[in-house]
This record gives sequence, C-alpha cells and structure tokens, in this order.
Amino acid sequence: MRPPYPVEIPPLLPLFLNKRRAKMTFPLQKTEELGLDRPTFIWAINLSYRGDRGASAEPGDLASVYGTIPGRWLPMAAAARGAGLADERNGRWFLTERGRGLAAAMREAAQAHYATLVPLPKEELAQLATLLDRAFTAGATASEPAERLHTPFAFNYRGDDPPVGSFAQLDAAIYGLWQVRDDSHIAAWRASGLTGPEVEVLTRLWREEAADQAALTDLLPHQRPEDVGAALARLRAEGLIERDALRATAKGATARQAIEDETDRLFFAPWPDDVGARGPWIAEKLIEVNSALA
Repeated sequence: MRPPYPVEIPPLLPLFLNKRRAKMTFPLQKTEELGLDRPTFIWAINLSYRGDRGASAEPGDLASVYGTIPGRWLPMAAAARGAGLADERNGRWFLTERGRGLAAAMREAAQAHYATLVPLPKEELAQLATLLDRAFTAGATASEPAERLHTPFAFNYRGDDPPVGSFAQLDAAIYGLWQVRDDSHIAAWRASGLTGPEVEVLTRLWREEAADQAALTDLLPHQRPEDVGAALARLRAEGLIERDALRATAKGATARQAIEDETDRLFFAPWPDDVGARGPWIAEKLIEVNSALA
C-alpha cells in the first residue's frame, strides 16, 4: 500500500495481546500445579514459539535487543529446567517432552477460551480477522526487512492455520503483525546507527516521559543505571538530546521521527492495497474489540 499509512493501528496491537487471555484460568491453574511463578510459565510458553531451533542468549531471542543486563532470563530458564519443562544443549534452550505437552495444553486452552469471546458481530469479526491475516501474510513474506529476528516466531505460534474468520485467526494475525512490526522497527533503528538501548532512551525523551535521570532509569528496568548514563552521554555527543535537559533536540526529534517513518514504511508497504484502504475501519473495530476484552 502507499502512504498515508493507518498509523493508528500499531498501538492497538499490543493492547489486544495484553487483553485477549486476561480471563483465562489455565495459566493460573498450571502455575499453581507446577509450583512456578507467572514469568517462568510465560517464558516456557514463549520458548515453544521458537520451534525445533530452540532459543539462544543472543539479543532478540532470549535476551532483549533493548536490554543491557546480562542473563535477566536465566532465573526463569533455571526454574523451567527445575520443573522439567526445558533443557539446555550446546548453548541453546529447548522444551522437553513435558514442556511441549504444557505448550500444547496451553494452545488447546487458548482455543477454547477464544471460542467463548464475542467482541464483535460474527460477520465483522470474520472481516477483521481475514483482513489482518492477509496483512500479516504479506508483511511476513516481503523482501524487507531482510533480517528477521521475530517474524519466524509467528509461524510457530499459529501452528495449523486457525479457522477462517474466527477469533483464533484474529489472534494469530495480530501476534504475527506485532512480530513483523518488531523486525521493522529493529531494521529502522539499526540503519540509524544507534544501538537498541540508545534508541529506547531517545524514544523516552522524544515522548517527554521522564523529568530526570532517576525517573528515566525507572522506566528502563532492563538497563543498568550506568548504561542509561552512557546512552545519555552518547546522545548528547551526537546532538540528539539537550545538554542540560532530558529532552530531544530538533535534530534528535527529526532522527527519532525518521526511525518511526521507516518502521511504518517497512511494516505497511507490503499490505495489499484493498486491506490498507480499510485502515480506518480496521482501527475502529480493533478499538471495539479491545474495549470488549477489558
């Protein structure tokens, strides 16, 4: 599709992902049964989306591309291994047979949960799911971005194609689109010459979210305070933030907006024109879905 892009859609995707399983009882039951905390349970389920290749400590896989604290995931990995759900071989982590069984049960429970959700009239839900699934397929198979860290997770997440027009199809499409968006954003900021932690610091200041360095550090729990300070020093040296204030300069705002614009181009350009033309309707219906899931 061509600009203008329906930029109101991306912020609605993580809202959906945060809400669609909020009332599921299966995760609570299983964490109690297995003696796990919720982060470990989620870590094991997310590991299932890596498929047969498993996962490594590389940034963008088990480690965040925006983090600077080594091994934040290790306590969850250790707990999952202690519960017999995961194991490490040659530097990569894989689910065990028990872990794969848990992931399969979670998928089955999610499908059953989705079947109870009626956030839109049936015809509108079918249209929304089909349109977004077509957008995902186009974005996931496009030539850009050339490097994909997260898009492969989407294909393992969806497994067998969900029923056309179902809430399960909507879920798979939105999860997939968010992985494509991640890869598009990573490609955009890497082209700018910044690192992941640096661009996240710039983003927080571009959005004017922190009044001082302590508040900024609180917003970035996956970065060490000294790394936040180092990012600020580099951004100041590059003229991207003010010398005496935590605020983007005109140059910094332009640079950060350029990252956003390139992210949007990579994300939206592959969408079929007829899907893009329904952008306002898609956003309207996603808002309705998210409201219904509250």
